[in-house]
Amino acid sequence: MSKQWSAGQAKKFARELKLGQSYYVVYDIARNMAPYEDAQLYGEYVFTDRLPFTGSPCTESGYSAVTLCQNRGPVFDAPPRGMRNIADPSPQVAGPLGSNDYEGILDEDELRGLEKQSRQASNPRTRRRLGGWRV
Repeated sequence: MSKQWSAGQAKKFARELKLGQSYYVVYDIARNMAPYEDAQLYGEYVFTDRLPFTGSPCTESGYSAVTLCQNRGPVFDAPPRGMRNIADPSPQVAGPLGSNDYEGILDEDELRGLEKQSRQASNPRTRRRLGGWRV
């Protein structure tokens, strides 16, 4: 069973962690910004050194163990099951086109969406203003 430290146990986490071992945090992904991404991903942190004045364990980039636990907690000592690492490639949501790159099969929803984009782009009042110029 994996061990877990909550945000309130940040100092305990800093005392108990082992240098060189991986620790994991869970990220909630905004579905409006990344609709094809998983709802949650985990990140991996390895503490390799200690900060000069406090002696608190830190990553290679200088991220403190206490700060990680307080800002991203809970922290786990094993990767969460059923989640993908944030550093791994995302799943493929569409396949490649056929042998002819200019030919593809579009369903009705995709055609309606393309027609709508075409209508909006041709109307100067509904066209998005790009680069600060005005119509």
